[in-house]
Amino acid sequence: MNRREFLKLCLTLTIGGLAMTADAAKFDDITSARTIDFHAHAILPSYIDALKTLHIDAAAEEGFPLPQWSAENHLQFMSDAGIDFTVLSMATPHIPDKFAARAVNEEFAELCRRFPKKFAFAATLPLPDIDGSIAEFHYATEKLGALGVKVASHSNGVYLGDERLDPIFAALNEKNSLVIIHPSPAQSLPRTGVVTGKVVALFEYPVDTTRAVLNMLANGTLEKFPRLKVVVPHCGSFLPYMKQRAGAMFQMLASMNLMEPVDFAASVGKLFFDTAGDPMPEQFDMLLKITSLDKIIFGTDYPYVPAPVILRKKKIFDAELARRGLTDKIYVDNSRALLG
Repeated sequence: MNRREFLKLCLTLTIGGLAMTADAAKFDDITSARTIDFHAHAILPSYIDALKTLHIDAAAEEGFPLPQWSAENHLQFMSDAGIDFTVLSMATPHIPDKFAARAVNEEFAELCRRFPKKFAFAATLPLPDIDGSIAEFHYATEKLGALGVKVASHSNGVYLGDERLDPIFAALNEKNSLVIIHPSPAQSLPRTGVVTGKVVALFEYPVDTTRAVLNMLANGTLEKFPRLKVVVPHCGSFLPYMKQRAGAMFQMLASMNLMEPVDFAASVGKLFFDTAGDPMPEQFDMLLKITSLDKIIFGTDYPYVPAPVILRKKKIFDAELARRGLTDKIYVDNSRALLG
């Protein structure tokens, strides 16, 4: 059994145990409910070194400084939030260098070896370097125990769904891989005099995620590679709004022979979605307009969202999930199904 299989087994057993005990456990404070976090980041020294080496200014690109992070602080946050297991991924901005990606993945693996009952990770790939990404995918999953990969919405302007990325998606598909999408700001933005171009998390992040997923849907990526398990972040970004518009536009464009026919609803139904952001009071129900309860998993976006803010949001979300009888499904069952 390799490390990846061992980690999956440990996580499955951990989640299974949580599911069996959830009904019996009674908590005075609902925020102590057991939880699996599928959207969180680690700001590792190797990543900070890579940014310096590649001359990437995170604050300038994101309009937001890199948050402070340590394993100890993350574990304390998890304890405070009632989170028992976290799937980590690299922070943003994304790095396209294969040597930097290898260093980051090695450090992630070491972190997970230190805390095997708390952390697993999704590997960083040096996209759009196809050969380098395929090699790193195999190394990270087969040698380092990565549960899957994290991919940017675009890499140097090459968006998910672009046929140039088909070889890497074919390799991921062959291994039935977990693929976690994370936004990256578009290459050209109105940076001056407009807040959405200055602080990209406000608007450009959901825009670019939506752009990438629509490109995947329009180009039949999920049909070409049906074994992929793709997670869309931030409550689906703007996809709930785009359901009717994109569905109609895809039909019109297909009738004009400008694209191949696409069943928008069926394609979206193949995706998973995390709840990082602000699921309550509206976004969770908006997300249910395009997907089913079986496809929603929990995410915090720690440490980009500060711990006190997440704790306040999670208490509200916990209460709503408990009211609807969905606590185990969103926090436990769907995570286990995704990794199955």
